[in-house]
Amino acid sequence: MAIKLHHCTLTWARVPGHPCANVRSALDDARVDYEIVTHPLFPRSKRAELVEMTGQDRLPVIQFDDGSILREESKAMVERIKTGRLFEDRPV
Repeated sequence: MAIKLHHCTLTWARVPGHPCANVRSALDDARVDYEIVTHPLFPRSKRAELVEMTGQDRLPVIQFDDGSILREESKAMVERIKTGRLFEDRPV
């Protein structure tokens, strides 16, 4: 199952503690295939596509192949990935 990771433009930065980097590292560790879709870091007002899709301007976001969206705090997303529940209880 392919997913898209909506990520800030700092894709080169693997800074521990950065929400996008933490989720990306968890996906890598779990060997989940994903495509990165970048959104502007600042200003958040330039994230119109993200707001239209999720109703908010916060990153990271995981988009499943059926179009459903997972937007939680990054720590919750990392925990979901690490425990193998990424594809379970998906939002509709």
